[in-house]
Amino acid sequence: MDKFGKSQPVKRVEDTRFLTGQGRYIDDIAPEGSLRAFVFRSPVAHAQITTLDVEEARNADGVELVLTGQDLLDAGLNTGMYGALVKNRDGSDGAAPKRPLLAEGRVRYVGEAVALVVAETLEQARDAAELIEFDYEDLPVHLGLGAGGEAIHPEAPDNRAFDFGLGLEDETAAAFEAAARTVTLDIEDNRVIVNSMEPRGCYTEWDGERLHLAFSGQGVWGIIPQMVEALKLSEDKIRVTNPDVGGGFGMKGMPYPEYFVMSHAAMVLGRPVHWMSDRTEAMLSDHHGRDLVTKAQLAFDENNRITGYRAHTVCNLGAYNSQFGQPIQTNLFTRILTGVYDIPAAYYTCEGIYTNTTQVDAYRGAGRPEAIYVLERVMDRAARELGLDPWELRRINFIKPDQFPYKTIPGETYDVGDFDRVLDHVAQSADLTGYAARKSASEAQGKLRGQGLCYYIESILGQPHEDVKVEFTEDGGALIYVGTQSNGQGHETVFAQFLSDQTGIPADQISVVQGDSDRIRTGGGTGGSRSVTVQANVTLVAVADMIQGFSEFLAAEMGVSPDDVRFDDERFRAEGSNLTPTMLEAAKLARDAGREDLLSWAAQAKLPGRSFPNGAHVAEVEIDPETGSVVVDRYNVVDDFGNLINPMLAEGQVHGGIAQGIGQALTERVVHDEDGQLLTATFMDYAMPRADDVPMIGFETEVVPSTANPLGMKGCGEAGTVGALAAVSNAVQDALWDRGVRQVDMPFTPQRVWELLKDVAIAAE
Repeated sequence: MDKFGKSQPVKRVEDTRFLTGQGRYIDDIAPEGSLRAFVFRSPVAHAQITTLDVEEARNADGVELVLTGQDLLDAGLNTGMYGALVKNRDGSDGAAPKRPLLAEGRVRYVGEAVALVVAETLEQARDAAELIEFDYEDLPVHLGLGAGGEAIHPEAPDNRAFDFGLGLEDETAAAFEAAARTVTLDIEDNRVIVNSMEPRGCYTEWDGERLHLAFSGQGVWGIIPQMVEALKLSEDKIRVTNPDVGGGFGMKGMPYPEYFVMSHAAMVLGRPVHWMSDRTEAMLSDHHGRDLVTKAQLAFDENNRITGYRAHTVCNLGAYNSQFGQPIQTNLFTRILTGVYDIPAAYYTCEGIYTNTTQVDAYRGAGRPEAIYVLERVMDRAARELGLDPWELRRINFIKPDQFPYKTIPGETYDVGDFDRVLDHVAQSADLTGYAARKSASEAQGKLRGQGLCYYIESILGQPHEDVKVEFTEDGGALIYVGTQSNGQGHETVFAQFLSDQTGIPADQISVVQGDSDRIRTGGGTGGSRSVTVQANVTLVAVADMIQGFSEFLAAEMGVSPDDVRFDDERFRAEGSNLTPTMLEAAKLARDAGREDLLSWAAQAKLPGRSFPNGAHVAEVEIDPETGSVVVDRYNVVDDFGNLINPMLAEGQVHGGIAQGIGQALTERVVHDEDGQLLTATFMDYAMPRADDVPMIGFETEVVPSTANPLGMKGCGEAGTVGALAAVSNAVQDALWDRGVRQVDMPFTPQRVWELLKDVAIAAE
């Protein structure tokens, strides 16, 4: 692997390490002799704590420390966690109740951390936790997606966290008043558990001077200001690292109480402390995703053009504000509120509700899958009620190429797009003309066949600026320090590939350094499909500085003016000189000349604007009406990701995203009983998608380069999930429509689908 070419589908270099068991995850690298921690969690959803006696546990064999919420308060810690807030419609802030690191007087969901037990072995810590005396008085449990019930927090009467609104309220109301036709659909977006392959975990070390927190996460810098506040340490006393991470999907992108409590434990004991969640513990305590219901309405004129769109969402926040919980279904949902359609008037409202359940936060797509799911479901319903082909209704309402740059009602500016071209491409890829024959063939076998279309758009999110450093090493290679964090996406490949492409340095002589706050000045971490776009953008700046700096140095060696030195992605050249060094050779010359200033290059850059990936997903399902079984039989997607650095990695991201979307659509659903107990807390009860649930996926691209960054790129990490939910759901609705089923909601389990068919059959008798 001497040199990558531009936009080449290069295999992932890190896969050799991962597939041969050489990955270095938290459990692999925890210091030898670390104490083991176990978290005692609430067994009930809502209660006043009357007794929390940990003395017997403290005296148990092997136990070094037991911490409670009161212990943390007595130690002078700032024990509150607070998430980002949104503005209410009246301009006030959303509710900001304290989320304690360990329960203080009350527990508010099953799985809330109550005490931390630290012992020589994990078995001893578990055994000691059994000795904790925990008594309580039950309080009413609020689970429903609606205001009311006993207040979980005094700061939120009726359990309403916020009442958000954005858009053109009066203009939208007028559009509905004047509409030729209106369409309304109620849409449920089911709660899911993220279930990353590697559960959350961390270890902490304190040497008397500095604290080191290593955790399985999506970036190391975001947690540091909160550690400073909680632990009363200065920033220079804290080091945070992420090793190899076995999946994040947004769930690992925010702080959790365990990281702060574990840090305090290490400081108290002066020994390394190691905690790793087991699977059921993760299902109880990792932030969940989705969980909202929406009433969506479209207004049309006599030419079937949309004149107004309004939607009202009620979303579940869980028991507390998590880091991004309030913005997910508000600020992030509205980034793409009107999708790819030229809608002159739109208004969106959202109520956030506290319930006695685990917190809800970012899950692959973070608000954008939810927004597109709502819009594309109601678009499909509109096509049926208007008597139009769903493909044609979309074409009528697309934003046209000559309308870009296009400013949306929420204030985003789409820079470019050619949605008709993408739709034409996917029609060919999905063999749209052959669908009627496939449907007839299914019917001949007693099966129902349906086709679903979703045209999505999303906005890359996260910090728009990023840092990079390129350092030339004595052994003749190079290091690139990045501010993002791989969770399995292939960053070690793509960042080395890009630097190789720009500098001619062989990729196997480039090492990627990530996830260490001591080695990298700052960074935005990974999330919101930002990583490659922002990191490549700043790498371009660093490379330009390197070329200029080496050109000035080499000019003297070549006997020419610095303006005469050129770099052609492989070598420096100047007319009249036979000296043509590569970038690595130039670095060696600089080292030999004592020019250490030329061996390390740091840069920071900010993206000029957001990019907006978009594309069309087409799913075909086949349903057995006798059993309700749903099979996704065909799946095709054409994406506009702009220019691609590594198409193979992009395709892998799309495949993974679609698999997660199919999982939510067909199998996954969080269920609580009336007391707030999680009934889906094991893989025996929570149905993750399996290989036979996901068909072979046809993936192609239609390139419309973005103008929002120098590379013309558009992020791809979450696009698969953004489009998959509505594509599969619309296909199921299509298959069931002729049988009289008018309302379908995920997940489409065999029992649910069978009951829908049975209910309409009974009603028809």
